Amino acid sequence: MWDMEAARAALPVVLEGFGVTLLATLLGFLVAVLAGLVIALLQRADIRWITLPVSFLAHFVRSTPVMVQLFAAWVLIPGLDALPLGIAVLGLHYATYLSEVYRAGIDAVPKGQWEACTALSLPHRRVWWAVVLPQAVRNVLPALGNYAISLFKETPYLSVITVHEMVHEASTFGSTHFAYLESFTLAAAVFLVASWPTSLLVRRLEAHLAH
Repeated sequence: MWDMEAARAALPVVLEGFGVTLLATLLGFLVAVLAGLVIALLQRADIRWITLPVSFLAHFVRSTPVMVQLFAAWVLIPGLDALPLGIAVLGLHYATYLSEVYRAGIDAVPKGQWEACTALSLPHRRVWWAVVLPQAVRNVLPALGNYAISLFKETPYLSVITVHEMVHEASTFGSTHFAYLESFTLAAAVFLVASWPTSLLVRRLEAHLAH
């Protein structure tokens, strides 16, 4: 049965873990956004010795579980703090998905835009940064928001490498106070409260961009 005293004691612990979860989400998604763009651009290069390895690595990362990647990185890169390592792994994992989102956004830029840039003899860098990428990113903003929510919900995997994120703290509190129901319910509630407004914002953004 629900123990209100245990719930009151668990709440500060869960919220402290949420701080770590939120930090991992924000920094991990920042890594994903930047690295995903780099991967997408490298895959469009005309040099096969660049595109082939990058495409293979992206496919390999997308095809393996993030939990396995976290554990492998933890074993193969000893001495690095768990939280920065977890952020890097989560960020690079989602970067491979965001690279496909960017690719779709770039492909959706009208052909006439490319032709106009060629007619104006714009420098290659200016074509990308002033014409193509602003339109591509605008087209894929809703998808980026959805992946941000997905990354947020996968932060509990960081407990595999001993990061004290929210679910790890809830589990620890539950085991020491025999209050799993209270601690995990509070953790689930925090996930819901944090992700639901973001989900609504993404839906509104999708509707706005559709018009």
